[in-house]
Amino acid sequence: MTARLDALRRWAASHHGLEATPPELEIVTDDASFRRYFRLPLDGGQSRILMDAPPERENSHPFVEIARQWRAHDIRVPELYHVDLAQGFIEMQDLGDDMLRQHLACPDQREALMEQAISVSVAIAALPPDDLPPYDARWLGDELDLFPQWCLTQWLDIAPPDSWPQVREQLVVALTTQPQVCVHRDFHAQNLMCHDSQLWVIDFQGAVCGPLAYDLVSLLRDRNNAWPESDQTRWIETWRQRAQKAGVMATVAPEAFRRMVDLTGAQRSLKVLGLFCRLALRDDKPRYLMLLPLFVEHVRQGLTGQPGFEAFMQWFDTCFVPALDARLIEHRTAGQEC
Repeated sequence: MTARLDALRRWAASHHGLEATPPELEIVTDDASFRRYFRLPLDGGQSRILMDAPPERENSHPFVEIARQWRAHDIRVPELYHVDLAQGFIEMQDLGDDMLRQHLACPDQREALMEQAISVSVAIAALPPDDLPPYDARWLGDELDLFPQWCLTQWLDIAPPDSWPQVREQLVVALTTQPQVCVHRDFHAQNLMCHDSQLWVIDFQGAVCGPLAYDLVSLLRDRNNAWPESDQTRWIETWRQRAQKAGVMATVAPEAFRRMVDLTGAQRSLKVLGLFCRLALRDDKPRYLMLLPLFVEHVRQGLTGQPGFEAFMQWFDTCFVPALDARLIEHRTAGQEC
């Protein structure tokens, strides 16, 4: 990594006349992928963000192309100043460190910002999805398979229930029969930045043509908060009305749209339970385990009371949750980060 970081410093220095003394970089974040982000200080208090995405592990071409297309449609994404896909280096606009997540903790700001985020989500859903990869049945099913593979088998050493194949099929059908629109696929409060009194979108390289409700679910049921039911109901209805007004969706009754949201949330949350276990076990990122209980609640919110999921939820509550709780206690007791 040191050699790559030195190469990134030299590359950035070459664009700013700093070859003689390549600048020191400040690490901003490393995410759940192999990408890393650094801040490049410049004269006059200015700065840029550098993305390091090793090309043998990360394909940065979608990031560049989607940034170009979304900016052309007035979606606020960072401006890209220099791009080297061969090395996997990108220099882009620095939006600061002011994530939407931090502001949502303040009740007096929450409603206006959530409404703004909903508007951005609807605007993304209204974009042409034709050039994006389809978030199809195979892909959605592969994501669901992370739950039995990594959470049940690898982490908890328990078998999936007899109801699992039916649950998997029902969720895949529920998502693929929704209207298929432009989907960010990770539209949560850590990927929305507050900058110049507006919300800006980052981490959009995984955009797909996928289920209508997916980005709304990412916003409402992710790693950051467990919102009260009354808040979620209000925001879901706001999204539905704005999407219909924007022509993103035909007229859909509130109850039908809520079912879309709940089943989409269940698919996403079951995927995340497996994904976060994989990040801990395979990629040595145990901090993701602390987030598992929140996604347990998201699954419950999505599937409790849903016709056809009764047997699975009985197993989930009586077998899976106690096993998970015990494993997390064991993990903490062993003195490991979680």
